[in-house]
Order: sequence, then C-alpha cells, then structure tokens
Amino acid sequence: VPGVEISVSWGGQTVHVLGLNVDPGAPGLQQGLARLQEYRGWRAEEIGRRLEKAGIPGSFEGARALAKGTLVGRTHFARFLVQAGHAGDVREVFRHFLVKGKPGHVRGEWASLEEALEWIADAGGIAVVAHPARYRMTRSKLRRLLGEFSELGGMGLEVVSGSHSRDECFTMARHARDFGLLASAGSDYHGPENPWLNLGQLPELPHGCSPVWTRFNLETDGTVLSNSSG
Repeated sequence: VPGVEISVSWGGQTVHVLGLNVDPGAPGLQQGLARLQEYRGWRAEEIGRRLEKAGIPGSFEGARALAKGTLVGRTHFARFLVQAGHAGDVREVFRHFLVKGKPGHVRGEWASLEEALEWIADAGGIAVVAHPARYRMTRSKLRRLLGEFSELGGMGLEVVSGSHSRDECFTMARHARDFGLLASAGSDYHGPENPWLNLGQLPELPHGCSPVWTRFNLETDGTVLSNSSG
C-alpha cells in the first residue's frame, strides 16, 4: 500500500499525518512534498550550523553520510552524534541537542492541517493522524485536533503504534469511536536503534475499531481486491 507521512504545524506543535493508499504521482501531493523537501534541506543545514556553533563541527556532513543520498533528518544527526561519542543513544541526543531550547533545535515550519489533507485527498488517499499519544497533548487539545481533522475530511487515527502503551491504545480507540474515525496500526519503525517495536510485532486493534484497511481497493496480479465496507 503506497503511503506518505506529512509533517503538519498545528496548535504550536508538529503533528504527523499519514496518507494511506495514495497515488504517489498525484500533482497536488508532488508539489506539496517538494515544498516540504526544500524546507527540510535548509533545516538540516541550519541544524548543522547551530551544532557547529555549539562546538560540534562536521555534524551536517556526518548526518548526510548516514542519510546515503536521502533527505537528511534529525534521526541522522542523532545517529552521528551517538557515533561521535556525544551521547549514549538516540533518545539522549534528542533530549540534549535537538528539542526546543537545545543548541541544535530548529523550529519546524510545515504544512497546515488543511493543506496536508488536501494533498492526500488529491492523491485519492485516506488521511490518518499518526501516533497521537506521542504528542503529549492534553486530552482536550487532542480532541480539538481530532475534531478539526475530522471536519476537514480526515478519516483515520493510528490507534495501535509501536510508541503507544497498552492503555494508550485503548484510549485512542475510544477517541476513534467518538469521532467516527477508522483505526490504523503501525510500528513507527525507524531503525534498530529506536526503542519501539520492530516491524510485524504489533498487537491487534482493540475491539470495536473499524480498520482503515477495509477501505482499500488493492490490485494484485490483475485482480482487484475490494475490501470496501461501503
């Protein structure tokens, strides 16, 4: 299933929105992602400049080498700083270098929620709020996000995530039911150095959830597999 994860600025925070079962070549999606990629390139260079100013030279070059030709992200900087002996693990790097108030922090300026949902809709996909418990929002703020997301045409919530506890999964299942959202599951796997679950090791969706994949129309070997629930 082709998908995309889009960074969104909402309520003074960065939120991730998934687009599942999208057409990767859709013009609106391509143009939107190109804009974000350009910003990501500048942001990576700026993180490198700030870390160098803080006494850690060569950070951008080291992160770029680890990216191996892909866009340089904060995880690449974190891996480089661990390898260079500035921290014991990736989490420590984020706490001491890359979050707000730390020397390598650069504020994200991403798509609006409305823009992200428009790009996903243009690509024929289903929009899903990714790993909602990771945002550490208050209950009321999260519900404001989900309400606005639903009003703008968002259809799903990542109920089960590798970064969610068991209790958080059940809480997100209740939110999904309250807002009439489909439920998804994802490992949020970013490599073996991250602490959450590996691929394929997730629990099942809580009882009463409507799985997002029932809305996919998948084509395999010339046969269309329609899982639409209508």
